[in-house]
Amino acid sequence: MRRVFVMWVVLCSLGLCPRPGLASSVAATAAAERATLGDSAAAPAEALGTSAPAAPRDYMAEARAAFTPENREYQRARVMLHIVSPLLGILVGVLLLFTGLAQRMRDIALAGGRGLWSRVLVFFTLYSLAMFVILFPLTWYESYFLEARFGFMTQSFGAWFADQLKAMAFQVVAVGVVPLLALAWRAIETSPKRWWVWLAAGTLPVVLVSTLLQPLVFDPLFNKFTPLRDEQLRQEILALGARANVPARNVYEVDMSSRTTKVNAYVSGFGTSQRIVLWDTTLEAMKQDEILFVMGHEMGHYVLKHIWKGVLAVSLGSFVAFWLVAKLSQGALRLWGARWGVTELADLAAMPLLVAVLSLVSLLGLPFSNVVSRQMEHESDIYALEITRDNDAGARAFLGLARGNRSDPEPAGWVKWLLYTHPPLGERIRFALDYRPWEKGEPNRLYRAK
Repeated sequence: MRRVFVMWVVLCSLGLCPRPGLASSVAATAAAERATLGDSAAAPAEALGTSAPAAPRDYMAEARAAFTPENREYQRARVMLHIVSPLLGILVGVLLLFTGLAQRMRDIALAGGRGLWSRVLVFFTLYSLAMFVILFPLTWYESYFLEARFGFMTQSFGAWFADQLKAMAFQVVAVGVVPLLALAWRAIETSPKRWWVWLAAGTLPVVLVSTLLQPLVFDPLFNKFTPLRDEQLRQEILALGARANVPARNVYEVDMSSRTTKVNAYVSGFGTSQRIVLWDTTLEAMKQDEILFVMGHEMGHYVLKHIWKGVLAVSLGSFVAFWLVAKLSQGALRLWGARWGVTELADLAAMPLLVAVLSLVSLLGLPFSNVVSRQMEHESDIYALEITRDNDAGARAFLGLARGNRSDPEPAGWVKWLLYTHPPLGERIRFALDYRPWEKGEPNRLYRAK
């Protein structure tokens, strides 16, 4: 689902909201073609019965060769959609006001609701449904057609559509039925000049609760999570966790193969809900040393407190975001409010305006939040290399990600700056191969042996 109001929207559109991979998407995954990469370079010498050593693999050359014209076409489409999709969402939100649809939804909400909570819930439900229907062609193209065209989609259209409906329903429940939106609207009504302060202050508890409940409530609605079944791998992960002083007992696998062929892993939650999750596609495609490198990366997020830093960054950034939303929204009302028949932000019909402006502010802030995210991901790469000292496994995993997910190993600078939450894979491959402080007698930067 696309547009969610108040705290939920600013968190997610900033790229830092609690979701699978909050500042912690996996550092590495494996290629479907891994078996063809193995040790094939040594085969001719072996066939001749000689002992000539195999030439070292050029991982960067392989990554560039894997970025075929077809893969380039896929990535161009993804970049375009990452830019166009939020802009179209903003445009549609504003058009609801210019066409009078928002005002008609407000009238229905006022007539059908007896209190603030019920009126807000009715309006938000109608608004969510309108956005779902209007933007459905874009949603279908972006998350179904394109993925199916390039061989990633494993869901039927019916199953995919059911997930879209389920996500919209969850949005209405999480923001409307749970009175987050009603509380926000109360602040707008009672404090027309300072409401943005109260919404920003409310961001921290909302993020904390959302992060805690994400793996327990939201994720199981869409996928089946089970404890890691490979006992040998589990023991290896537990041993790695003991070295990192990380409680790695909560390691799960999830049935993502029912939706996609892509590979990934992530860490989510905190405290009792904290867990590391491996997609079953990743378990199928990766070698054990590559999986352990991934686990080292995820443990790095835990040890380096990246989730807490992400929560703090969102909370502080929300003050700037909501202040800008207040200023820009009031400016828009001065320009077009009379035409819309909306003279104050407390009018329910102003909800699409607030969402559109908040989405715009979040979009403009995305490059800055991406800088923070890329730094965290780089730190976790360092940690994984230092705790495993397996540079080749790291490079193979990054190469696998480039091949298996049709990724651009060397994107244009502006694409990296605007869209990338992780360092480009080319940078990560080179760093994985070159970073060896232990060979020079230098101390680790981040990993401290217990």
